[in-house]
Amino acid sequence: MRIAVDAMGGDNAPREIVKGAVEGAQGLSGISRVILVGDQDAIRKDLDLCPGRKDKIEIFHASEVVGMNETPALAVRRKRDSSIGRAIDLVKTGDASAVVSAGNTGAVVVAATLKLRTLDGVERPAIAAVLPTTDRPFILIDAGANTDCSPGMLGEFAYMGSVYSRMILRQPRPAVGLLSIGGEEIKGNEITKETYGLLTDSSLNFRGNVEGHDLFRGETDVVVCDGFVGNIVLKTSESTALAVARWTKQEFVKNPLRLAGVLFLAGALKAMKRRLDPEMYGGAPLLGVNGVCIITHGSSSAKAIYHALRVAGDSVHHHLNETIVEEINKMGGEG
Repeated sequence: MRIAVDAMGGDNAPREIVKGAVEGAQGLSGISRVILVGDQDAIRKDLDLCPGRKDKIEIFHASEVVGMNETPALAVRRKRDSSIGRAIDLVKTGDASAVVSAGNTGAVVVAATLKLRTLDGVERPAIAAVLPTTDRPFILIDAGANTDCSPGMLGEFAYMGSVYSRMILRQPRPAVGLLSIGGEEIKGNEITKETYGLLTDSSLNFRGNVEGHDLFRGETDVVVCDGFVGNIVLKTSESTALAVARWTKQEFVKNPLRLAGVLFLAGALKAMKRRLDPEMYGGAPLLGVNGVCIITHGSSSAKAIYHALRVAGDSVHHHLNETIVEEINKMGGEG
């Protein structure tokens, strides 16, 4: 299995991207080759600093980089030789089975949609963000690819998220919820109310509406919403987690007795940190495109890239896209 990696995407590129790619190539048995796409001189420089074998690493030169603040559609159109675009081209031509990028999320979505096209029966692809709960991770879909969605699109997201939860997160019968402002069927706007009926009549394990305070209880495996709401939820959750961690640290250092108590809590604090670490979940897949595409956070470290490669490999190995097409066709039959 060959996986293309956008080596120039993200705040820590190419150093952390290259390091994570080398670790993934060494440690993940299902991967035969990792193709680092980007400035070959910069990649080689960081590659030389990485310990271990590099016989599974290949470099594909791309002369341009899409910046994190560039307008996605404009950048994809103008920068034909960008690392994002060329990495996705490798999937399109069959030279790679999947692509991983920590670059401009919008540019990845645009390039993947234009170059790979959507799967049969899928109207629009969606970003499936994986978030932790007390018991198991859940999927928030869509997390930012589509700001305006029809009920039919939200239904597709529910099916795609359910497939990913079942095949990659190992939930045998994922519980699906629709994000709304109340638990009752009559709550929400016209789109969510129509979607509620669509999901009720589906073969999914639909549990009804979920509210914001329900998200992290661990009772719902797939939470469906449009990308506008989903992106706000995602970024608010991330900022809240960072704020709580910062406040906790500030309170501990205010008092010597509290600081001493940290020694007794060290194990619990480390376990909590591991549970809340988004890098362990392997990034967010862009579901619905004709190829495996994993989008990681812009600040991704080598660990995040390693786990993104792991998830990309699992998605290919378990024939994720073929199963999504089957489920979407089932949805059409139910309609």
